[in-house]
Amino acid sequence: MAFTDLLDALGGVGRFQLVSTALLLLPCSLLACHNFLQNFTAAVPPHHCQSPANHSAAAVYGSGAWLRATVPLHPLGLPEPCRRFTRPQWALLSPNASVEGAATEGCKDGWVYDRSVFPSTIVTEWDLVCEARTLRDLAQSAYMAGVLAGAAVFGSLADRLGRKAPLVWSYLQLAVSGAATAYFSSFGTYCFCRFLMGMTFSGIILNSLSLVVEWMPTRGRTVAGILLGYSFTSGQLILAGVAYLIRPWRWLQFAVSVPFLIFFLYSWWLPESSRWLLLHGKTQVALKNLRKVAAMNGRKEEGERLTKEVVSSYIQSEFAAGRPSNSVLDLFRTPAIRKVTCCLMVVWFSNSLAYYGLAMDLQKFGLSVYLVQVLFGVIDIPAMLVATTTMIYVGRRATVASFLILAGLMVISNMFVPEDMQSLRTAQAALGKGCLASSFICVYLFTGELYPTEIRQMGMGFASVNARLGGLAAPLLTMLGEFSAVLPPVGFGAPSILAGLAVCFLAETRDVPLVETIEAMERRVRERLSRNDAAEKGEEVSLQQLGVSPLKETI
Repeated sequence: MAFTDLLDALGGVGRFQLVSTALLLLPCSLLACHNFLQNFTAAVPPHHCQSPANHSAAAVYGSGAWLRATVPLHPLGLPEPCRRFTRPQWALLSPNASVEGAATEGCKDGWVYDRSVFPSTIVTEWDLVCEARTLRDLAQSAYMAGVLAGAAVFGSLADRLGRKAPLVWSYLQLAVSGAATAYFSSFGTYCFCRFLMGMTFSGIILNSLSLVVEWMPTRGRTVAGILLGYSFTSGQLILAGVAYLIRPWRWLQFAVSVPFLIFFLYSWWLPESSRWLLLHGKTQVALKNLRKVAAMNGRKEEGERLTKEVVSSYIQSEFAAGRPSNSVLDLFRTPAIRKVTCCLMVVWFSNSLAYYGLAMDLQKFGLSVYLVQVLFGVIDIPAMLVATTTMIYVGRRATVASFLILAGLMVISNMFVPEDMQSLRTAQAALGKGCLASSFICVYLFTGELYPTEIRQMGMGFASVNARLGGLAAPLLTMLGEFSAVLPPVGFGAPSILAGLAVCFLAETRDVPLVETIEAMERRVRERLSRNDAAEKGEEVSLQQLGVSPLKETI
């Protein structure tokens, strides 16, 4: 009997599973706010050079005329953002006048920003424009580097220390570092705090998903995994609303960070995964947690009857060869695990590369950043609804592969849409982003089901590292658009299609109990291969009995 049978005996998908899943997914929704926060806190408002100080001329000609005489116009008719005339060009005040070859210089006296939409951002506070515009991307890269480091650190710690301890610490770290980001006035400190915040992303997502999956019976895992996706989508919508109401970047940063202090306080109630406790020989604590779950699910008597021997009868066959994993080499040591790891490396990297390439620079679409944020969030709802249905009735493998391939085709086809059709380009990009978001959530659940319990967090952490590498590569690939407009869409779309094909090499996990050990997984693969061989031999025997040669039948 499998451990999931024990969960079914203690109430299945009962009150405990519902409450704990809700408490774990609520922080994930606000975590999405931090993921896309720089779309608002690092927004670049329209700007131009500060004109040389000459109050008398400004008073005579007016501020508009003074600006026209001192700042050249961009080809689109707006003031040039990074250059100004070395001397006022009074001839430009005449209608239809133009000046050829007038000397210009950089913005020596600073910039003037349009604060009508964004009263303050990190761009306006630290002048991250023109020559310093790359520092804006550096701040986002610091966050993504933190996510990368967190995936490596928390993925390993969770297999050694359990799921709960790293999760509780991540809540506290995000609350403190997020508030510190809003407090300090140094750009270097801002980047460091963003790095610390990024680390918690992996600690929260990976451990929340593991606790949800490991406490959930087989029949409830699909819905629970998709609910994680909906929580992330709701976070994007929450961010659009909060950012619209709270425009100053420091207050916005503070508003989305403080709630994690509340999550830190109630997270102490959440029980550790009994699967992990049993695997590490902490049977007494596992029994205590199982009885707590049984009581909350209205099965108190069944919980009281649990003993070490009873629990062992459910998991003995799965845990007999189990041992704690302490090395990432365990992800490549055996054939079945190695195949899973290699395929998931491609899937996670490509999915993240395309996802962040589309979602992290909303101003490029030329529409209201708040509207685009809402559109990118709303499109996830029907996409995930389709994903939920197909995962339940078709399977994980077909769902993930289909969404990745469709997303890749949408991204590549977007480069054939004319630049002046911004609404169509935005809608098409939003559809591609919805497919990528759905495949991202599906692959989170798929990965958790593919890896055995003893290396589940190690495997998910390693897969997440590859995703963060994709996130780091996304802005670099976007920069290639300065050399050729074809490179970014092809660079984002082609790997997504390749990842969809790689998914086809993975095993289906729909309605399949979780595997607890590496040995159990290798045994399951061998049994599957044996059944396939037996089926092929049986088919050959049937054909021979009918007097048909297998070779002739093939021809």
